[in-house]
Amino acid sequence: MNAFERELATAIGRATGEAFVPRVTRAIRGGDVSEAFTLADGVRTFFVKTQPASWIEMFEAEAAGLAELAAANAVRVPQVICHGVAAGQAYLVLESLSLQPHGDTAQLGRQLAQQHRVGAARFGGARDNWIGATPQPNAWMDDWVEFWRARRLGFQLKLAAQNGHGGALQRDGEALMARLDGFFTGYRPAPSLLHGDLWGGNHGFLADGSPVIFDPAVYFGDRECDLAMSELFGGFAPPFYAAYREAWPLDAGYAVRRTLYNLYHILNHANLFGGGYAAQAQRTLAQLLAEIR
Repeated sequence: MNAFERELATAIGRATGEAFVPRVTRAIRGGDVSEAFTLADGVRTFFVKTQPASWIEMFEAEAAGLAELAAANAVRVPQVICHGVAAGQAYLVLESLSLQPHGDTAQLGRQLAQQHRVGAARFGGARDNWIGATPQPNAWMDDWVEFWRARRLGFQLKLAAQNGHGGALQRDGEALMARLDGFFTGYRPAPSLLHGDLWGGNHGFLADGSPVIFDPAVYFGDRECDLAMSELFGGFAPPFYAAYREAWPLDAGYAVRRTLYNLYHILNHANLFGGGYAAQAQRTLAQLLAEIR
């Protein structure tokens, strides 16, 4: 074992109350933000994410978000074992779950509706976190439209300007933010506990078919935000949506607000990856402005 693995094993042993001496390390590929691997001693296996030490706040926020979702007692999330810094690297250790892509999507829909029933007095969260590798400000606000204007679209548009995405994107972005109230005529969402980054890659199923969600960007917001993002990159299976709507029917106007909410994630992808996402954001802005005229 190297120095990092030795310190990590000590931290796991301290957190679990049982000495842990890893014998097998296996890299996990596919993450966009953190390096990941599993550590196993032949009996127990743990899932580990790593970043440079300066990123420890990202893991602290993720651990807090997972704990908040776990406390909702709705959709299962991986248990947090420990997090900290060892040998110059930040780490987050979670229980290792053997996940498969297919399972009881209807159960996921029902449980997500149950999670969304967990509310708060205001919109936002107790701490800021990250959406992918982008900071996500969550300071509490009483008004949802103002929260979405300032903490979500406005924040991403400022980043886009810093990243060289100006011109029509900024012009139309400012026009849209000035008209946001028009998307909420007769609709006043209550704060719901959100996963915050609920695309298809952030869920899976255990061997018995029960769902698991992970890699959250937790805050309290309009429940439609989670549903909207679930449709952004291919969508979930139809029983998921049917079961959710049966448990908690959607309000009129969701189809338009879905586009508004997904604009946040498209802008974030433009800021993270560039390429065609900026053009997609521009098209989405034009679509939304046409809806509100």
